[in-house]
Amino acid sequence: MYDEDDLSLLDVDIEEELESPLDKIEPLTADSVVAKPDPEVMLALLENPQPQQRMLAARAFCDIEDARATPHLIRLLSDICPLVRVSASYALGRNPSSEAVTPLIAQLNSDWNGYVRKGVVWALGNCRDRRSLPPLANALRTDISAVRLWAASALAQMAEVGYEAVIGAIPPLIEALVKDPVAAVRSNSAWAIGQLCRELPSNVVYATAIDALIQAFAEDQDLGVREDAKASLLGVGDPRGLQLIETLEQEGWF
Repeated sequence: MYDEDDLSLLDVDIEEELESPLDKIEPLTADSVVAKPDPEVMLALLENPQPQQRMLAARAFCDIEDARATPHLIRLLSDICPLVRVSASYALGRNPSSEAVTPLIAQLNSDWNGYVRKGVVWALGNCRDRRSLPPLANALRTDISAVRLWAASALAQMAEVGYEAVIGAIPPLIEALVKDPVAAVRSNSAWAIGQLCRELPSNVVYATAIDALIQAFAEDQDLGVREDAKASLLGVGDPRGLQLIETLEQEGWF
């Protein structure tokens, strides 16, 4: 599975375009904000008229869990400053709330900034809410590479939502595993399918997902995708997948 730090494996142009602005911000230190931010101070700063202060406060709630921040962070999702919106998205991912799901979905559908949408997708996954499934599936199909990367991982969180959510998440992940032009997205899709298959009985959807993992393991041109498909098959423990892995490795395919 790939994470944000693995975007170096994508095209250089894509990496430059999709890198998160938070990566270029100096880390919080004792000289800027106290090492362990005071929630009371940070709550007040969320309302500060200066964008830099609002951003730093929102970033602090990436480390602080405090339900009192949720309404403020939701409001900051529509802040005029993209850096504030990105920070608020990640903070809501650290402080997941059912109240944040609808505003996060609205921001995903309207925000022009890919960095923000990536943070929103991550937050929606952490909210583990059935309402997140359609927008995450749509992002996996249609958004830019970095957002698709995170959408695939976020859909794996449907394993904690329930059976119907798992059933709904698997088809877009299979589609991405088979068709997405970016290997990192296919790898995350393979990983997510493996997570979801562990929650399924042996039915048609399960069999279709295993078939997709087997196909990726046997045919994908990217070694990383094949390795993630193999890891998912091993993790699920499906007899067909295990037998294929053993056969292909004995025959020297890999």
